Amino acid sequence: MALALVDGNNFYVSCERVFQPALRGVPVIVLSNNDGCAIARSDEAKALGIKMGDPLFKIIDIVEANDVQVFSSNYELYGDMSHRVVETLSLFTPNLEVYSIDESFLDLKHISTSDQTEFCREMKNTVMQWTGIPVGIGVGSTRTLSKIANRIAKKRKECSGVFVLPEDLDEQDQWLENIPVEDVWGVGYRTAPRLKGAGIINAKDLKYAPQEWIKQEFTIVGLRMVHELNGIPCISIDDLPQQKTIVCSRSFGEYVTDLHELTEAVARHAESASVKLRAQGTVCGAISIFIRTNYFSPKYPQYSNSTTVKCEIPTQYSPDLVHAAIDGVKRIFKEGFHYKKCGVMLHDICPQESVQQSLFSEQNIVRNSAVMEAVDSINLRFGRRTIRSGASGGPGGKQRRWNMKRNKKSPAFTTRWNELPHLNVDLPPNKI
Repeated sequence: MALALVDGNNFYVSCERVFQPALRGVPVIVLSNNDGCAIARSDEAKALGIKMGDPLFKIIDIVEANDVQVFSSNYELYGDMSHRVVETLSLFTPNLEVYSIDESFLDLKHISTSDQTEFCREMKNTVMQWTGIPVGIGVGSTRTLSKIANRIAKKRKECSGVFVLPEDLDEQDQWLENIPVEDVWGVGYRTAPRLKGAGIINAKDLKYAPQEWIKQEFTIVGLRMVHELNGIPCISIDDLPQQKTIVCSRSFGEYVTDLHELTEAVARHAESASVKLRAQGTVCGAISIFIRTNYFSPKYPQYSNSTTVKCEIPTQYSPDLVHAAIDGVKRIFKEGFHYKKCGVMLHDICPQESVQQSLFSEQNIVRNSAVMEAVDSINLRFGRRTIRSGASGGPGGKQRRWNMKRNKKSPAFTTRWNELPHLNVDLPPNKI
């Protein structure tokens, strides 16, 4: 078995550079929601000492002194570019799993071991030529090993972005010995100190750690990591646990004082959460709604509150969840406060197939599911919020006070007609 992990290099920054070539070779960062922290950095920005998660106000001196180019998150652009990369990769193998917006696992069982490196180089070059996105590719016999191979491919210049982990165990162990244990997929910031305290410093140490002790100290999850390092596949994207709760929340770009504006924001969060529910084939039994002011501003009085609305029958139907969210926010809203954040949380989540309809319920689960399937299909094809509830406000392009702050956002180069890039070319006169 051979799995390739294809990972976009500094993906958000790379997306910005595709349509703005002048950004190549200069330091670039992309900010989080409301232009808060650096969540993507070019190699040039990393060299300046800008770390992942650094708040913009703390690094503003570095930004100004080095003419760092700063952009707000342009999720429409990044999502579309991710789709283009995946479409390109799908031409190389019928078995592909999208892990995140910039990572995909590909099954290479149809490629012989001796041809894998050349095959991956062709795949890497094709993605670059067709989409403009540079990627790194690592190949291993399990997902954990392919993650490690991908890290080597991107960190070692001599690999030129492609690395196939050797099948020979002695050679493989030499590479694993250079991978810190905290860089192994699945080892968290709390797990790493405990492993190091037990003398497990690198990936090789973890591979040969006593399995009974690993299971006792880190449960079956830790044991799966060890098995994966030993070439035994244990982790599948389909086997990852479903979310027990789904949270959609966001700070406002400006303070909100009006109930109507607050209900619009909450309704939009409820819509987004219901899409996530349907994507994983689940329903929820309750929705919690919360609102709060800005804890860090002494200028205005403080207030926060939350409430929970139970569903008559567990549901994934957007209109029901939007209606419940609006009812909830009306319960807890108070006049005279400057609200800075709101959100919803879906809980009591269970598989859609386990729902039993009540004889006395007016809901038609089959009909509602068909409606939502049609809505999701249309929005996927024609763009987010093409079909939306009236309660959640108008099209996404209209700016509202509760919209997040994105003052440095680049154009949506690929998803909006009025923001498509223009090419001005002086053609020679047509001669007969």
